[in-house]
Amino acid sequence: MSALRKVLVVDDDPVVGKSFNRVLSGKGYIVVTAEDGYEALQKLQSEHYDMVFTDLRMPGMDGVEVAEKVKARQPWTPVVIVTGYGSGKSEERARAAGVAEFLHKPLSPEMIEASAAKALQPAPAAAVTAAPPAAAEPVRRHGTLVNMLLFLSAPFIGLLYAVLLPFVGLGMLAWIGGKAAMESPKVREGFAFAKFMTKLVFAPFVGLAYVVAYPFVGLTLLAWTGVRALAGTEAAK
Repeated sequence: MSALRKVLVVDDDPVVGKSFNRVLSGKGYIVVTAEDGYEALQKLQSEHYDMVFTDLRMPGMDGVEVAEKVKARQPWTPVVIVTGYGSGKSEERARAAGVAEFLHKPLSPEMIEASAAKALQPAPAAAVTAAPPAAAEPVRRHGTLVNMLLFLSAPFIGLLYAVLLPFVGLGMLAWIGGKAAMESPKVREGFAFAKFMTKLVFAPFVGLAYVVAYPFVGLTLLAWTGVRALAGTEAAK
């Protein structure tokens, strides 16, 4: 093994921890022990461990709780539960938490070594299959073209913003000022008076336009009526 793997063994019986140390220390593992789940979680928080072996029945926090808390904090860390009192319910709960394996006592050196090797085995290459490069190629080309267009148009967009921004700002200021002014009764009265004066000034011109335009409109209507009457007479013949 090229690098030493660090293993945490959680068991309230110190003999179990010594057994794991005796089997694994000569196989390229560093074995650290914890007497209960609380000590194990403290050690996992302060140090890195490649895997965890935990007894099922322990005072305070049992092995399933330890596994659940370890997988919640570090889901990549393999957890193996060691038990001599396994039940279907506890095993089902532990597997739902992501436990890698159950080891049933009595343990042999071969069982301990094989379990550690299996839990630390790298994921098969087939599980990480990359997408075919041909399918990804059009997306990459499209993204490159968009980036080039954005790069070329950026100066013009910036210039457009620089030219229009003052006018937009002045328009907004005028709009805000007009709204604020219209809230004043005096300003509203002034606008109403200006509107009245405008109508008063332009009324003669509007009346003159009506007087001038009415004869032409009347003649046009008479001509249109005459043309329709002649067209009807010709059709009757």
